[in-house]
Amino acid sequence: MCLARKGDLAAFDELVRRYQRRATAVAYRLLTNRDDAMEVAQEAFLRAYDRLGTLSDPGRFGSWLLRIISNLALNRRRSRALRRTASLDVALEDEETLGANRPDEKTPTPLQQAAGRDMKLFLRDAIDELPDMQRQALILFSIEKLPQKQVAEILQCSVEAVKWNVFMARKRLKTRLRDVL
Repeated sequence: MCLARKGDLAAFDELVRRYQRRATAVAYRLLTNRDDAMEVAQEAFLRAYDRLGTLSDPGRFGSWLLRIISNLALNRRRSRALRRTASLDVALEDEETLGANRPDEKTPTPLQQAAGRDMKLFLRDAIDELPDMQRQALILFSIEKLPQKQVAEILQCSVEAVKWNVFMARKRLKTRLRDVL
């Protein structure tokens, strides 16, 4: 980390290798679009490199990077909402991967596949409709399995606020999904 702060590209490349998978996964969970997630992750690493000198505690690079990703993803979602366009990326991804590498005896019927796809899309839409803070807290804590303290650092709020936002997100999802489940 110290070498990266001094401008050593090889040292920063190592940070990218270490955090790239998680960065892209978090961006994808927040954006639900592979291309947008990859762009946000790349932009986050560029911003992190440019501002590495402002990081006071090098041991917190991961949380700091995820905060950058969270902010960029939120901005991307807001701009996307302004120019709302339907994306087929998720549906095509699901169709391509559904049933891949499964033994024949466990292959779901076409009806089960369609129901699973519909449920996944319905759940994804329900999560997308949550208020920003609730959605981010839910994704980072419940889906990405980050500790509440780290989520609080990323979202720049208290641990209690994280707990509250996750609770409220789950409550809203339960209400929204009541008729489906």
